[in-house]
Amino acid sequence: MVPTRPPPAVARRASATSRASVKALASGDAARAPLTALGGVGEKVAEKLAARGLLTLQDLWFYLPRQYEDRTRVAPIRGLVPGLAAQIEGRVEAVERGFRYRPMLRVALGDDSGATIVLRFFHFRSQQVAQFAPGTRVRAYGTPRPGQYGLEIVHPSYRVLSDHDDAGLSDRLDPIYPAIEGVGPAVLRKLIDQALQRLPDEAALELLPAATMANETLCQGLPSLREALLTLHRPPQHSDLTALQAGKHPAQRRLAMEELLAHHLSLRRQRIAVQSQAAPALTGARLAKRLEAALPFALTAAQRRVFAEIRGDLAKPVPMLRLVQGDVGSGKTVVAALAALAAIEQGKQAALMAPTELLAEQHLNNVRAWLEPLGVRVAWLAGKVTGRARRDALAEVADGSAQFVVGTHALMQEGVIFKDLALAIVDEQHRFGVHQRLALRDKGQAGGGVPHQLVMTATPIPRTLAMAAYADLDVSAIDELPPGRTPVQTVVLSAERRPELIERIRAACAEGRQTYWVCTLIDESDEVVAQAAQTTFEQLSVALPELRVGFVHGRMKPAQKQTTMRAFKDAEIDLLVATTVIEVGVDVPNASLMVVENAERLGLAQLHQLRGRVGRGSAASNCVLLYQPPLSQMARQRLATMRETNDGFVIAEKDLELRGPGELLGTRQTGLAAFRIAELVRDAALLPTVQRLGEALLRETPEAAERITERWIGGAARYASA
Repeated sequence: MVPTRPPPAVARRASATSRASVKALASGDAARAPLTALGGVGEKVAEKLAARGLLTLQDLWFYLPRQYEDRTRVAPIRGLVPGLAAQIEGRVEAVERGFRYRPMLRVALGDDSGATIVLRFFHFRSQQVAQFAPGTRVRAYGTPRPGQYGLEIVHPSYRVLSDHDDAGLSDRLDPIYPAIEGVGPAVLRKLIDQALQRLPDEAALELLPAATMANETLCQGLPSLREALLTLHRPPQHSDLTALQAGKHPAQRRLAMEELLAHHLSLRRQRIAVQSQAAPALTGARLAKRLEAALPFALTAAQRRVFAEIRGDLAKPVPMLRLVQGDVGSGKTVVAALAALAAIEQGKQAALMAPTELLAEQHLNNVRAWLEPLGVRVAWLAGKVTGRARRDALAEVADGSAQFVVGTHALMQEGVIFKDLALAIVDEQHRFGVHQRLALRDKGQAGGGVPHQLVMTATPIPRTLAMAAYADLDVSAIDELPPGRTPVQTVVLSAERRPELIERIRAACAEGRQTYWVCTLIDESDEVVAQAAQTTFEQLSVALPELRVGFVHGRMKPAQKQTTMRAFKDAEIDLLVATTVIEVGVDVPNASLMVVENAERLGLAQLHQLRGRVGRGSAASNCVLLYQPPLSQMARQRLATMRETNDGFVIAEKDLELRGPGELLGTRQTGLAAFRIAELVRDAALLPTVQRLGEALLRETPEAAERITERWIGGAARYASA
């Protein structure tokens, strides 16, 4: 709920905006003019508008309707379609006031088509009942639906008309704006109308060069920005309502394109800013060759290709900005280790940061096994490293004797000072906040430059999202799994078949294999139909007394968690009951069966990560997705996708389609998913055009690029490249 009074910072912004009123108007800059310049906007209304981020006239220009109502015509009742909103007009045939569970008013309305519809009200006053005398002429708007006596409209908006009332129809669609607490819809519409009267002419408002737009096929036929805004706020009578409701009207596409362009430009400008700084050129290859020769496995062609791309970046005296994405088990860590050796060989430092101690410790173990035989000193910094061990680690990092530092967010704390950090590696980067990622990058400035940045993710990124959210990064994909991996077979089962599954676990463990059983909750919940992990652990311990059953969850102390996970990895536990804490960072090649309880509650990316915990050895592996019926339509689609494919990139595209970008990669941390108009899935076709327009603007009219970014993003742009 929006607070009655905005936070102090918002109130200060509103006040500062008010003081800027005369200055902005005097300079002729209507876009920056404060809302107090409008009639009816005093201090209190300004505060309520500011609480929704509405401070200037431009903010109101871009505060677009969430939907539209077509009151330009009256539809015959006989022609109404359930689910399609319409305006009707008729006379009251009957009125019934009753009480069935709660007060209810039903009004039967008939028209010249010979059909009748019921208007149903649950909240009403006695005066309203008196309005609906039989024979009264009523015009109503709402969405019809099947009811007990035919079609009905629940709580329509309506008007009682006199027999002499001409009651002309509207000549345009009615915009419905997102509600603002304390500002009624009628007041908001009046304010927006006032703001639109101050909309500059086309030449002053348009920032996209006509010549640049003319070269793009998708831009041809789109209206100017001014025309698009006026169309969306005041849609003409014959506007395509279906296209407007779907967000596909040319006016909406014009605004979506400019908004996507603004985000793209902010990222590209951040990249240019970062790469204008110096970074050490890392050309050493001797240690990397020694490591590759010592590895007990051969690199895949995809790993070699991606490492070659990284090596080319590191050799340049500008900061590398590269994202490496690869499915679970594709071998990103060894590629990162090879990259780190280029820095270490030249007497500099590298750091690898992971979001959890579990994942960071797995990286630590791998990196130590690979690099310490080469004489590389690997240091460990995490929350559980305390006392003398922490002091020693900090000293080694500061004097440079720690050449490769592995840790969690503890790496970014103020007390951590690197002597010469040349490469910052961030794993599962979307799990970190903006300021955390910036803090690690800033650690390299002690060496007199900006470190190269390598970002890794095991969540395959759809091309659409990569183009929009990572325009500041070069993207590499390790799209090949190591040889010997067998695809995991996925089965979807109703929870009613648990007894069969328990017998399957008994058989698998009898053959020397290990099993995961993942639950979505730790304790029982009355509100959520889910089998809690604690209960499952107890039940499975009783049902399978011959097996060694372990239990791990997020509330355990890190030391307990690590002990249990290590016991499972060392085959001292046959069946591990766990919460989704094991989603990333666990590598147990002997585990060949994964059971996910209440799989319908998890997103595709999380299900795919969990499934990736098995199939890491040569034995045939299976993933069983247990669900609690009935399934929602979205859950049904998710489970079907998991059953049909093991391809993380296909799964990522489907996840983007189902959930949108905000949840998928945590991009809300940077504001990239908080689009006002654009939707990445719906507007994906615009992205190639946006990229070309962006490059052309930065090259030919950088001042226009800056103004477009400021119009749509403002001060948030500086965080976009983090």
